Amino acid sequence: MSSTPSPGLPSSPLQSEKAKRYDRQLRLWGDHGQAALERASVCLVNAEAVGTEILKSLVLPGLGNFTILDPAMVRGEDAGNNFFLSADSIGKSRGEVAVRLLLEMNHEVRGEARQESVDQVLNSDPEFFSRFQLVIVCGLPEKTLATVSSLCWQANIPLMAARSSGFLAYLRLQIKEHVVVEAHPDSQAADLRLDQPWPALQQWLEEQAAAMPEMSLKDHGHTPYPVMLFAAMQNWREEHGGSLPVNYKEKRALKEKMMEGMRKREGNDEVWEDEENFEEGGRAVNTVVATTTVPSTTREILDDPAADTISATSSSFWVLSHALREFVNREGRLPVSGAVPDMFSDSERYIQLQGIYKEKAREDMEQVGRKVAQVLESLGRSAESIQEAEVRRFCKESRNLRVQRGSNILEEFNQPSNGEWCDPDLGSDRLYYLALRAVDRYCDQWGADPGLTESDIEVDIGRLKTIAASLLSGLGLNNNPQGIDEHVHEVCRYGGACLHSVAAFLGGSAAQEGVKILTGQFVPIHNTVVYNAVTGAVSHFLV
Repeated sequence: MSSTPSPGLPSSPLQSEKAKRYDRQLRLWGDHGQAALERASVCLVNAEAVGTEILKSLVLPGLGNFTILDPAMVRGEDAGNNFFLSADSIGKSRGEVAVRLLLEMNHEVRGEARQESVDQVLNSDPEFFSRFQLVIVCGLPEKTLATVSSLCWQANIPLMAARSSGFLAYLRLQIKEHVVVEAHPDSQAADLRLDQPWPALQQWLEEQAAAMPEMSLKDHGHTPYPVMLFAAMQNWREEHGGSLPVNYKEKRALKEKMMEGMRKREGNDEVWEDEENFEEGGRAVNTVVATTTVPSTTREILDDPAADTISATSSSFWVLSHALREFVNREGRLPVSGAVPDMFSDSERYIQLQGIYKEKAREDMEQVGRKVAQVLESLGRSAESIQEAEVRRFCKESRNLRVQRGSNILEEFNQPSNGEWCDPDLGSDRLYYLALRAVDRYCDQWGADPGLTESDIEVDIGRLKTIAASLLSGLGLNNNPQGIDEHVHEVCRYGGACLHSVAAFLGGSAAQEGVKILTGQFVPIHNTVVYNAVTGAVSHFLV
């Protein structure tokens, strides 16, 4: 059976120290993903337990550099819930202590702390946040969160907002526009194009199929399964007016017809030889036997106005999409990916088949690349601004392209929603999110978390209920959903306490989303996640 090298690993048998250290993650996002992570710069506002947990899981895989913006001094509560702070840290700058301990985890990462508030740093440096690829804020009062949200939205910088309180935590991801070339879907059919073979592929498949009756048992059992599958598809088309099987029953009939090509065991007409290549082809019928089309997600990108009208400010993604759009309009198909799945085959024929797909992928890529060069020249941009490797990767992954556009946190509670929030039965975890966002606004008005400002907790409960009612009104829900009072009461009872186990869970989860954003690979969450440690539930929804 043929095999392919693991992605992201150096070709030399002697791996570098960096490759050894990052071996497992290189298998996930490759050298180019690692390089993007190492170039990235992240800002954390407030070194609370959740924030330092997020940074920890970005520092370990090799984040380029980070800045912690935090005016606070370490308190006893911080030392009790934050893994990166201790009793010896009490009274010291929270940001500086966190930076020192975080950098001990990876000496190749750079970090600094600024003992300033958001307002202070913006007064001296209004463009402060624009130099980062990701901004993370933790436990901010609503007015400060709104300020950071507005700045990040205008600069198209992804923003993560997190808050942990008792057994609850939320993560809100604000993304104006985020593009993904390598989505890494959980499952995907091989891009074999057996329904639309180009001349070189069709000739090779037909020659191999014609030679099979005269082959030895060994060669017959090591014929790549696309050969038998293509022959079966051709026969089916001849018998069904040129159409392919479209449902389970028809595909099963095709599979049975293909399996008839297996050799009978010598001396026994009732027993088939154990030919694994036929079994492999049978398993591939449901995914490979299909009409090649442009996926709807890719079609939406090609039809996007940003792919139609290109300007000097267009990102590389949209320049590439523009070139791909012209290729699809001309050829009626996406470029061939060139990737041939591992299969049961002798090495000689597998290499031949692989070469045919790679050559076609190269030809398609060159067509797209020429258009990219023309566009760059017309825009007065350097031809080197989009490298050949980028064009090749874009063509290979053209079936998996994604564009994610989100909503602005600043506007979240300033206009009625026409989405999921219109349902008066919001569900428990959505109500908890409302209660936690009410806490953000409460901190603006009273300077501390509810449950801490008054000796009588009922006073704080009443205040938080009033704020929650205002938020609900902003969402167009004038009638309080059932259960909101109980959720407000529960959040007040926590008094803003942060549990390290909750912070660690949310921090690790948020860091995964951060890696997705910084590497441009995998698809980040869309909008909001609430973690309820009481039930162990993770709820994902739009606001």
